[in-house]
Amino acid sequence: MPPLLTSSSVPALPLAAWSRYRLRVAASNAASAPDGAGATARCTSTGGFPSFLPGAVERIRDGAAIRLAKRIERVPVQASRFLPIYCAVVRSNAQWLSLNLSYLHLQTSFSGSAISSSCVRPLKQQQDGDPVVLLHGFDSSVLEWRYTYPLLEEAGLEAWAVDILGWGFSDLETRPPCDVASKREHFYQFWKSYIKRPMVLVGPSLGAAVAIDFSVNYPEAVSKLIFIGASVYSEGPKDMTRMPKFVSYAGVFILKSLPLRFLATRLAFKKTPNEFFDWVQIGRLHCLLPWWEDATVDFMIRGGYNVINQIKQVLFFKDSAYEFSLSKDVKVKHKCLILWGEDDGIISSKLAYRLHQELPDAILRQVRQCGHIPHVEKPREAAKHVLEFLARNTSNKSDQSPSEPSVVV
Repeated sequence: MPPLLTSSSVPALPLAAWSRYRLRVAASNAASAPDGAGATARCTSTGGFPSFLPGAVERIRDGAAIRLAKRIERVPVQASRFLPIYCAVVRSNAQWLSLNLSYLHLQTSFSGSAISSSCVRPLKQQQDGDPVVLLHGFDSSVLEWRYTYPLLEEAGLEAWAVDILGWGFSDLETRPPCDVASKREHFYQFWKSYIKRPMVLVGPSLGAAVAIDFSVNYPEAVSKLIFIGASVYSEGPKDMTRMPKFVSYAGVFILKSLPLRFLATRLAFKKTPNEFFDWVQIGRLHCLLPWWEDATVDFMIRGGYNVINQIKQVLFFKDSAYEFSLSKDVKVKHKCLILWGEDDGIISSKLAYRLHQELPDAILRQVRQCGHIPHVEKPREAAKHVLEFLARNTSNKSDQSPSEPSVVV
């Protein structure tokens, strides 16, 4: 099971002037998160938080988390479900057998009514420049972006933070399916309804697998990809649909428990944060919603993400009698930034080099003295790399040695 992505805290940082998002990017030495409300009206609690957030949000002391939580809103997303039907075409040529897979999409109803889906919308949508859409990791929420989001917004980007279906703070009272296909199609309908143009899709940890799966199925919706501590080589849990439900729910109960959350938070960062308990509470806040257990079990028993074959360009098999060439036109074709913490204790840096080699148009950047989630632990460096990547006119893998990624001190 992929590790939890909880939120940590870095003290609010004073912000020097960052250049607006153009061809040149000026790096800043500090940052502070702007305070502001979301773009649409919503019911709020006495503390100014959206009323749909769990009451435990009132106990949060982290200023950046409080500011971003107050901007979370729910927007209606009427999604559709597409069921893949695979068609195999076998062609023979002498001793070669070429097996080409294609698939059709059969549209069915995803949910009987629109899903009120949680996100943080930009204060102002722009006409120039691609929007930047921030996903989160496994069993996390938009609060994961509480330090880096203000930096990107202050730099002039049109930044969105979106909760993946089944996690975060969306209203799942109707218990819609939360398997991989449902997550993908829900996000596509969100993009189609609100963003409506090619986006820079940012995926940390398991969010990188979400981004790859989405970009392969909807390449027209993505202009560039950014992966942070990417968890993309795990095959996910096996199909557990035959497992007794009480076993799955017992596992989910442990997943929400404070001891496991403490452990996950400790592993995610190079240094143990000072406000440790507050960060754990932020990381598990979405778990307090009444449908969280059902949504998480639904995702887990259906197998989770496996995007290995979407990264590789060609699969090749050989036995004593035949050679099989399985060619799939579902590889990642976008320009990519791979961002990795030097001291990532969850995902090996060897996998960063592997990903860099297997993607056709990617650059690799490393952040020193940083753990699994640089956008939380080192938000200034993470924002700097994002801005520099977006400012590049071209992406050339030959500008660095595969074994020597650029390093930020």
